[in-house]
Amino acid sequence: CVCTCVCVYLSVCVSAVSSLPFVTNHSCRTNMVFYFLSEVTNPPTIIYMGRDKVENEELIKYGFPEDLWFHVDKLSSAHVYIRMPEGMLWTQIPEELINDCAQLVKANSIEGNKINDVSVVYTPWSNLKKTAGMDVGQVGFKDEKLVKKVRVEKRINEIVNRLNKTKEEKQVDFQAEQEARHAKDRAKIREGERLRREAEAAAIKKKKEEAELRSYASLMKEDKMTSNRDVGKSFREMEDDFM
Repeated sequence: CVCTCVCVYLSVCVSAVSSLPFVTNHSCRTNMVFYFLSEVTNPPTIIYMGRDKVENEELIKYGFPEDLWFHVDKLSSAHVYIRMPEGMLWTQIPEELINDCAQLVKANSIEGNKINDVSVVYTPWSNLKKTAGMDVGQVGFKDEKLVKKVRVEKRINEIVNRLNKTKEEKQVDFQAEQEARHAKDRAKIREGERLRREAEAAAIKKKKEEAELRSYASLMKEDKMTSNRDVGKSFREMEDDFM
């Protein structure tokens, strides 16, 4: 399967669209992105969409591991990504949010927007495959088994209009965002390694202390100690031995 056209990303956030981080001063190319706010989740969810196929290509290239990709099956359409909160599985996305994404994809498909009963496919960003022979904005799949489908009977204007009312346009540097994410991941790995080393050192110290306590306890046992009765001498006799 090869898909192409406009791109959309979606990210869970607590605040409004204007609070999303974006980059305007960076040596790499900044991209014009359309933002939408979906309030079917709590906290609300941000949907952001590339303006053209160039932005589409950037979104494919600079995605995050927790991104989930949507597209009208077998037709040209927008590409929609859900950026899931940490710890959420892509099979656990709320149905209402999937419906918002599917409606946005359909509404941004020239052909799909005109017909009923279309299928929308979705898969993790990590399952997207880009080869040298593909055009700008085109993408395939690494594993078809990781692709799911949802049926869209018709366009629901209530959903599309609700999303369009929240639409904003901003500049974003996808490469800078991905680099920042990688730096955060590396820092998290380093912190995990530090905590692991500290835990190992603490375990070794505790084991050593426990061994020393066991050794001391064994020395203090009565059958290991010597008294004047054991040597057959009185206290006076033993005292005279040191005189």
